[in-house]
Amino acid sequence: MGLNFATDTKGAIPLHVVGQDALDDWMATQPERVAAWVKAAGFSAALGKVLMVPGEDGSLAMAIAGYGTPEARARGRFHLAAVALSLPEGVYRFEGLPEGRAEEEALGWLLAGYVFDRYRTQTAPGAKLVAPEGVEAARLEAIAAGECLTRDLINTPTSDMGPSELEAACVAMAAQHEAEIEVIRGDELLERNFPLIHTVGRAAAPGAAPRLIDMQWGVAGPLLTLVGKGVCFDTGGLNLKPGGSMALMKKDMGGAATVLGLAQMIMELGLPLRLRVLIPAVENAVSGNAFRPGDILTARNGLTVEINNTDAEGRLVLADALAYAAEAEPDFMLSMATLTGAARVAVGPDLAPYFCDDAAFVGAVEQAAAQVADPVWRLPLHLPYEAMIEPGIADLDNAPKGGFAGAITAALFLRRFAGEVRYAHFDVYGWNPEAKPARPKGGVGMGARAILQSLPDVLKA
Repeated sequence: MGLNFATDTKGAIPLHVVGQDALDDWMATQPERVAAWVKAAGFSAALGKVLMVPGEDGSLAMAIAGYGTPEARARGRFHLAAVALSLPEGVYRFEGLPEGRAEEEALGWLLAGYVFDRYRTQTAPGAKLVAPEGVEAARLEAIAAGECLTRDLINTPTSDMGPSELEAACVAMAAQHEAEIEVIRGDELLERNFPLIHTVGRAAAPGAAPRLIDMQWGVAGPLLTLVGKGVCFDTGGLNLKPGGSMALMKKDMGGAATVLGLAQMIMELGLPLRLRVLIPAVENAVSGNAFRPGDILTARNGLTVEINNTDAEGRLVLADALAYAAEAEPDFMLSMATLTGAARVAVGPDLAPYFCDDAAFVGAVEQAAAQVADPVWRLPLHLPYEAMIEPGIADLDNAPKGGFAGAITAALFLRRFAGEVRYAHFDVYGWNPEAKPARPKGGVGMGARAILQSLPDVLKA
C-alpha cells in the first residue's frame, strides 16, 4: 500500500462508503444484480466491513465499505483504514464519503500501509487510494511520512537505537533538509554546562555516551523550539526497575521520536518558521559511576535538585535542555516525553495529555486536535502542588514522595527550567498496546499532528 497516494488513477475501482442507515437507499440506486448480491451476502454496512462486488465478467467492479452508525463512528477514528487492509491489490477511489471526512480517512488509509519490517519480512497491503478531491495530497503524505518515522524510531530496540544511532537519525534528517546540526557528547557536556544530561547518561557504555543533539532549520519567521526526551533505554538506574516494567523501555525515547516526526513534517512542508530541535540522548544504565539516590545536582540554570529516585531521570535531562533552549528566547517552546506512569493512569494510551497556561496555544491545539483526529487532553499546572517538588535541602525534588499527582508535579518541575518563554509540555505514551485502524500495535505518534495543525495560530499570537 505504501505511504503515498496512487499516481496512476486510470481504471480506479469505486469504493462506495455507505452507512448502515443509508444502505437501503443506496441499493435502490444500484443495478438489480448489485442489490441482489448485497442482499445475498448479508452485508449490513457495519463499520469497517467490506464487500467486493463482481462485474458481469467476474472481475472486481466495485467495493462497498461499511460506515456503520454515527454512534459507532464516534467511538473511534480512521474507520476506512480497516477496509484498506481487507481489500485486494488495486487502486481505489472513494464514492459517497460524508462531507468533512475525506482528510481523516485518506490519512488513515496511508497510515494503514505502515509495516515495521526491519527484523522480519512483511508485505505491505496492496490497496492504493486515489487522493480524494479537495485533499492536499502532498501534505497528507508528508504527515504520514513523519508519523511513520516516529513509529520506526520507537519500534527499533535499543541494541540498534541507542544514543549514537539516535544521533545518526538526526544527522540524516538534517542532511535531507539542509539543516544545521551540532552534537555535544560525553565530558564535553560538563565543559559546556549540561551537568544533568551528563550525570544521567554517564554510567552507559562508551559507545552510548550521553549527548545533546541540537538541530536548527530555517532562516526567517518565528522561532519554534521542540525538546524531546531521548532516554534510549531506562533501567531505572540504581532504583532498578523490575523486569516487567523494563520490557518496553526501548520506547522511553518516544518523546524524541515524536519531536523528530513533527520536525520532519514541518521541514517537508516548508513551513514559514525557524525550527530548533533539542534532544538529550542518554541511556540510564547501571555501573560504578551511576548517580545515586540522595545526590544533589546543580542544573544548567543554577537550580539544585535532590535525587530521590534515579528512575525519575527524564525530567533531569529535559531540564538542562529546556534551560538551554530558553536562553535563545524562542517564540514558543514545547517538550515531549514519555515521562510519567501517572499520565497513563489518568488518561490511558489513546490521549496525549499536555500542560500549558498559554491561552493561544490551548485554544489552537484543542481545535486542531478535533480537526485532525489526534486527541489531546489538558491537565492542570496546579500551583498548590509546587510545594511537593521542594524538598527543603535543595531547590527541587526529582521524585516527590507519596505518589500523588505525579504527572502534574513532573510538569511543574520542568516549568522551572522554561524561564519566561511561552511553553507547553506533552507527557505522551508513544505506544499502541493493541492494533487499531491505522495504528498497528507498537510505537505511535501522539499529539504531533494536532500541534502541526495549530502552529499558524500559535506562532502569530
